Amino acid sequence: METDKKTLIGFALIGIILTVWFVWQSSVSKRTVPPAENAVKTTEVQANTRQSATSDKLGKQFAPFAARNEEFITVETDLYKALISSKGGTIARWELKNYKSWFGEQAQLIPQYAREMSLSFYSAEGKKIIDKDLGFSITADGQNKNGAEYKISGNKTITVIASLEAAKGSRIVKKFTFRGNEYAFDLDVKFENMSEFIPNRRFDMNWTRGLQFQEHNSVDESGTAVAMVSLGGSKEELDAHDFVEPAKSQHTGIIDYAAIRTKYFAVAVKQKTPNPDATVFLEGIKIGAPEHGFTEQYSMAYRLPFSDSKPTIGFEAYLGPQEYETLEKYGLSSIIDFGWRWVIAPISEYFMLPIFTFIHKFIPNYGISIIIFSILIKLLLTPLSLTQMRSSRYMQVLAPEINKIREKYKDDQMTQQQETMKLYSEYGINPMGGCLPMILQMPILYALWSVLKTIQLRQTHFFGWITDLSVPDVILSLGFHLPLLGIDKLSGLALIMGATLFIQQKMTITDPRQKAMVYMMPVMFTLMFSSLAAGLNLYYLTFNLLGIAQQVYMNKFSKNKPTLEDLKRMPKKEGWLQKRMRMAQEIAAAQGKSLPGQPQPRKGGGNNSRQHKKK
Repeated sequence: METDKKTLIGFALIGIILTVWFVWQSSVSKRTVPPAENAVKTTEVQANTRQSATSDKLGKQFAPFAARNEEFITVETDLYKALISSKGGTIARWELKNYKSWFGEQAQLIPQYAREMSLSFYSAEGKKIIDKDLGFSITADGQNKNGAEYKISGNKTITVIASLEAAKGSRIVKKFTFRGNEYAFDLDVKFENMSEFIPNRRFDMNWTRGLQFQEHNSVDESGTAVAMVSLGGSKEELDAHDFVEPAKSQHTGIIDYAAIRTKYFAVAVKQKTPNPDATVFLEGIKIGAPEHGFTEQYSMAYRLPFSDSKPTIGFEAYLGPQEYETLEKYGLSSIIDFGWRWVIAPISEYFMLPIFTFIHKFIPNYGISIIIFSILIKLLLTPLSLTQMRSSRYMQVLAPEINKIREKYKDDQMTQQQETMKLYSEYGINPMGGCLPMILQMPILYALWSVLKTIQLRQTHFFGWITDLSVPDVILSLGFHLPLLGIDKLSGLALIMGATLFIQQKMTITDPRQKAMVYMMPVMFTLMFSSLAAGLNLYYLTFNLLGIAQQVYMNKFSKNKPTLEDLKRMPKKEGWLQKRMRMAQEIAAAQGKSLPGQPQPRKGGGNNSRQHKKK
């Protein structure tokens, strides 16, 4: 007991001593370094560190002009609201008034924290200077007021000037001229007596972080995003495919324009007086996103020389939607993706788009415009579709005879093929006759695909559940991705279109060996088309319904129903493809070989077979 008491007393004394010691240390610490003095010393250290870093980055020539407090001027026009920053006289925001992002806010094209239309150059000290690191003075119509807002409308203009005076008589000046009813604006860059500071006398006009994505599906939007340059009317595109290595390209000569495009919006820069010594640098990289998604980010730099005799370089820039008529006015219509430039693009741009635009002038609902457009295209393609359907009917008439040949020579594929070709020749049937019209329709259908992906359909309502013709009309979410196809949602229009395709297949396919296609094709097309825009599916659905009506008419009401006797009396003309197939079979038979897709003959060839039969 005596020992336990001594132990308890000892622990108590140790606790008291420790408590008194901690309290005393705390009071000494507070007396030794007052909080205010400590804060001052910390601030001084941080300031010195920043000053040293700024000096290292900008060098002695430009360190005094490092940007500190950022100021802004707002310019609002009929079409957009722009925010101009004193950091280099750059564009900090560009908010479109007539377009919204997928989540309902006004479409804002400048990425967060980006400062675009910046200049960069190398100083006499070899430092790469980017003007957005420098503090410019900014004025609008001669007034310098931080936070000022200016509104213009119609044909009125406003001038915003950003300037940096490097020394007396030596200045960098950026002059923006905005117009009230245009997305395009002018930018004049002047290097006044700056040769001492920029000895190599050249600079880059930069757009560094692409355009802010506006659509819900970043993968789909990235699929159309590119950087591009046009030289002498020939467009070159840069598409980023790699997550690790940026894609890069360089182009020198007389530049028509340099641009960056997303799905529906674009930024483009062109020189008012093209310079053959101009160089454009393009760069892009793919960036991963949650849920197996990704985005693509592009940059462009427009490099030009300047001289003391010609210190001012004039640019025209466009920042807005990919509206064809608007872009065409500035010579920028080739920014829009109309498909393969040599075949599809001319059909899209000069045939399909004018027709669709003309229809919409009289019918404001884009869904109904698409239906009428589909009817017109169906009428246009009627000669081809009639040829295809006529060939299908001929094949149906000939089907019983073909089945007899297959049954008779079921163990001899080569003879079966030869006898079938003889049958085609006897009745004047081209087995590929149904495919050729379909192939000829493909450029028109691809061109139509390109037209229906333009900005006109963006966020346009049709009826019911179809609230946006530019995106899939989802009616069912699977909750998982289908293997290979990567589809996790089903489209209502795609399901209806799949049903119409099933009816078409049922009406046209009579070959028992192709019966599986009656079920497989509708299912596959339904799944694939579930990821397409509702406007495209509406077109294909209307096209299918018209095809069914045409097929029903030919089957039920057409008086011209051919028979075998009719086919025999028809003029016989062996087509080029049919002739080539017959000649290939004859050569293969003479050499004892078979065509691709046919079984190889056994050793001894056809002679052994004939000897065996004679026995």
